[in-house]
Parts: sequence; C-alpha cells; structure tokens
Amino acid sequence: MDTQTSIEEKQTEAVGKASDSGKWYIVHTYAGHEGKVAKSLKQRVEAMGFEDRIFDVMIPMRDTIKVSQGKKETVQEKIFPGYILVKMILDDESWLLVRTTSGVTSFIGAGNKPTPISDKEVEAIQAFMNMKEPLYKAAFVKGEAVKIIDGPFADFLGTIDDIDEAKGKIRVLVSIFGRETPVELDFLQVAKL
Repeated sequence: MDTQTSIEEKQTEAVGKASDSGKWYIVHTYAGHEGKVAKSLKQRVEAMGFEDRIFDVMIPMRDTIKVSQGKKETVQEKIFPGYILVKMILDDESWLLVRTTSGVTSFIGAGNKPTPISDKEVEAIQAFMNMKEPLYKAAFVKGEAVKIIDGPFADFLGTIDDIDEAKGKIRVLVSIFGRETPVELDFLQVAKL
C-alpha cells in the first residue's frame, strides 16, 4: 500500500514539474465550438496518455450582465470567441494531437510555428476572467429612440445620448417643455421602441 502511494506521489510530482515547463499556446477553433473542442481535447489527452505533455485547456470567459426585456441576467461571455488556450509541452506528437482534434483550425504563431504567449499575458487574461464586477452588455446603440418605462420620466420618449456599459447607465435626451434635457437612467429603466 505504501509503495503504491509513493509511486502515485512521484507520478503526480513528475507531472507537476513537467507542467511548470509547459507553455500556453493559442488555438483557433470554429466559432461557437470552443466548449466542444476543449472537452474533446481533454478526452483525447486522457485516452492517449498525453497528461505528461498537455496539462490544461482554458476557454477565457467572464461574467457579463446582459439587460434584455427589462431584466438583468448574468451570462458567461467568451473573451476571445473562436480561441482556446492550451498549456502544453510542444513536440510533434502533442502538436498533432491538438491539431487533429475536431473543431481545431490552427495554432496561432509566427509563420507556421506555434508561438507561446508569455506568463504575463496569461496572468492578465486570468485576472480579467476573475474580475468580480461583471460588465453590463447594452442592447442599445447611441442615437436610438427609446421609451422610459420606470422612474419620474416613465412614458417619456427620448434618444440615447451616451452609454456607460461599465456602470449599466444610459443618458437619454428627453424633450421636456420643448427642450432636450439629458436624463441619466439605469438600463432597466428604458425599453426599445
């Protein structure tokens, strides 16, 4: 029993050390197939025993607040649609395994050679993914006519003058007594006409 445990520990330790020498590569996939590709790639790595060369597959995503039909909902949004990140030791066999995974179109790099991204870039992507305050996703565009559905200006019509997606606020120009007056509202307080 002790021998088995120490063998497993050594294997885990060896993979951990190998993982440290792996680099992150950007892999281009068919748009909308990132999840399928990541799942398929993980299954192939396991089935073919490549855990010592391909360590991690990441789809960079973050929470975004989408306002639709007067309701806020938090959705996972891909930061780089059509791309996944793979941490691996690149050799001919590991390259071929990733490249021949269904849905993968290519590696990103200079010329025909896959180029790893720096640890600093990976840390920046991970920090962006883990930001606590989700972004608002506006369903509006500047200059669009809207109807105010909540607050003191309910039932007034106006034109969008400015959109602050980070705060989920919108500035609407409302005609009051024949003059255009800017009113700052929450995304939920306006509706498309």
